[in-house]
Amino acid sequence: MLQVSAWVRILVSVILLSGAMISLPNALPEQVRAKMPSWLPHNTVSLGLDLQGGSYVLLEVDLDDVMKGRLETTLGDIRRTLRKAHIGYADLSAAGDSVHVRIIEAAQFDDALAALKDVNPQLSGAVFSVGGREFDVSQPGGGVIVMHMTDAYKKQTETDVVSRSIEVVRRRIDELGTKEPSIEQQGKDRIVVQVPGLQDPTRLLSILQTTAKMTFQLVDETADIQAAQRGNVPIGDELLYDVEHGTKTPVPIVVEKRVAVDGDRLKDAQAASNQQTGGVVVTLRFDNVGAREFADTSKNNVGHRFAIVLDKKVISAPVFREAILGGSGEIEGNFTMQEATDLSALLRAGALPAKLKPIEQRTVGAELGADSVKAGQYSAIAGLFLVAVFMVLRYGLFGVFADAALTLNVILLLAILTLFGATLTLPGIAGIVLTMGMAVDANVLIYERIREEQRNGRSMLGSIDAGFRRAMATIIDANATHLIASLILFELGSGPVRGFAVTLGVGIITSFFTAVMVTRLIVVAWLHIRRPKKLTI
Repeated sequence: MLQVSAWVRILVSVILLSGAMISLPNALPEQVRAKMPSWLPHNTVSLGLDLQGGSYVLLEVDLDDVMKGRLETTLGDIRRTLRKAHIGYADLSAAGDSVHVRIIEAAQFDDALAALKDVNPQLSGAVFSVGGREFDVSQPGGGVIVMHMTDAYKKQTETDVVSRSIEVVRRRIDELGTKEPSIEQQGKDRIVVQVPGLQDPTRLLSILQTTAKMTFQLVDETADIQAAQRGNVPIGDELLYDVEHGTKTPVPIVVEKRVAVDGDRLKDAQAASNQQTGGVVVTLRFDNVGAREFADTSKNNVGHRFAIVLDKKVISAPVFREAILGGSGEIEGNFTMQEATDLSALLRAGALPAKLKPIEQRTVGAELGADSVKAGQYSAIAGLFLVAVFMVLRYGLFGVFADAALTLNVILLLAILTLFGATLTLPGIAGIVLTMGMAVDANVLIYERIREEQRNGRSMLGSIDAGFRRAMATIIDANATHLIASLILFELGSGPVRGFAVTLGVGIITSFFTAVMVTRLIVVAWLHIRRPKKLTI
């Protein structure tokens, strides 16, 4: 046990040296890091919201609105399907989570059932499908068909909508250029968003709440605006409001419900300046299908207006002066550069599948974060000092060996957190402080075992060898149980609890390495150099 092979010594030395180099930038000011050679590590541990300040928002996904939208889509699908099959129907409506339709001719009832299978597909998710469909179809009589949304489809929809919302939120925040945002699901329908360094939660909330559903629809230039405002909207049209001109009173405008080009066909959107007018615009570029649809629409409607609709608001209603065949265009309006940048970021990130309602929002000031960092530093230094003093008083020179291993343990822990881009929070600092106390547990077990072997009459070398060898099983058991506890905290916890679990789990691994490998190498080197005649612990 006291004979350590050369390759083990080299491997341990390389690990310790690499850890020191990776963690070094955390101890250097930013000006010094900027002057360091490019081949040296420059990354540091990212500080969480509670340490550097920023914005915290808790959002709730409006699943009820999603279900309502799915039923409305189903109503439209049923209407088109029955008309295409030339089947007469009446009383088509939605109530609760069901759709009702009455087939007028009894002879067409079976044909209607067969046709409606096209609007009731198999569940796509492998977990939920098991041969089921999105709706359960029943026949209460009187030519009525009822399509009831299945529980499996509801659950699949909820899971899909929340996961897609998280992805869109993540893309939108990334488009803003913010660093290390934390976006996590909480419960069934809530999303926690933490953006360190962002001190304007109002702007963040505005960007996250915007559904950003863009469509291109033709303007009905023959419609009577005043009649539409009184509720007499022509069939196939809808009344929207033009907010382009920046007036306090939006201008009413009637557009066709039919979408000429869907915003999903957008490939890119950027804020730019118009070279002719000097105004701020948002340039658009479509994919191949969108470019073809936009070209056909513009070619067939030269001289007519079309509306660019964002979340049921008309942001621009220009006139097609000529056919636009290049698959690109631009939105003009009274934009500031900030508004144009935010709008282009929303369009690039895509539309939210559901509305997000703010449940809680707060801002952590940078000064409060700096105070938390200082408090965390003081607590870590105090914990390290007290543990070091105890080990020296209890075990003398071997306590110094344990303190050296403890210092290296903290360096390795910081290096791993830096290497994997972990975000350090205040609970994470608490996990580091706790790790310091746990890190010497293995040394205590080894040293007490050496003492016991000495009392049993073993020689100095025999006691040291037996101490390291026989304490190993207990050390592995203790660290394994602690590691399991940290994994459970990480899996079941969220936010601060996960931050604590990460630092605790990593600290357990590094402390096992330093206590078993590093301390043993230090003791072996001391034995070879000093060659003591007797051992006092």
